[in-house]
Amino acid sequence: MAFRVRLAPDGLIRRSSELESQLLLRYKNKVAMAAMDRRLAFRASHWAILFVGLLLCAPVGVAQTNPSNPAATQGHTGSSDEKGQKEQKSSGPPTTRLQIRVTDKNDKPVANASVYVRFYTGASLLHHDKLAELDLKTNLDGTLKVPPVPQGKIMIQVIATGWHTFGQWYDVQKDEETISIKLAPPPHWY
Repeated sequence: MAFRVRLAPDGLIRRSSELESQLLLRYKNKVAMAAMDRRLAFRASHWAILFVGLLLCAPVGVAQTNPSNPAATQGHTGSSDEKGQKEQKSSGPPTTRLQIRVTDKNDKPVANASVYVRFYTGASLLHHDKLAELDLKTNLDGTLKVPPVPQGKIMIQVIATGWHTFGQWYDVQKDEETISIKLAPPPHWY
């Protein structure tokens, strides 16, 4: 049995299998250290992002109250508490109430039509607008009332059995609006 003998970097004479195992061990140690460094760097950046997010979301000011004189702010009409509640209600995005009427081209109501109302919800600091959807059905008169939705771009899509599908974007800027939709007959198939 013949052994290969090599000169190791430290100047000692060793068998090749022993030298290869030492080099492999060094390589594994370097890889493990690099992976640990990456994990620590990720954790540090993760904590930094979290800290910045908390700073951005922190309240800007703190309200001051005078606990020694509680009667000064309670029981008076037009007190600052009532004004604050009114401002909070009106500070949200303006909403609209839609009434949708679905008819055919002869103004006959289309009952039991599926109506999909899509609208954008408000964006937050880190998120884009989200598209929300309401699924509704028309009554026997071909009408339906939509719960309050934010004003702006609204997609209305109508699907009814025996009628051509309808879909259109509307720009709604009023508090209340009635939208009339006329469905076309389906294309004739031979």
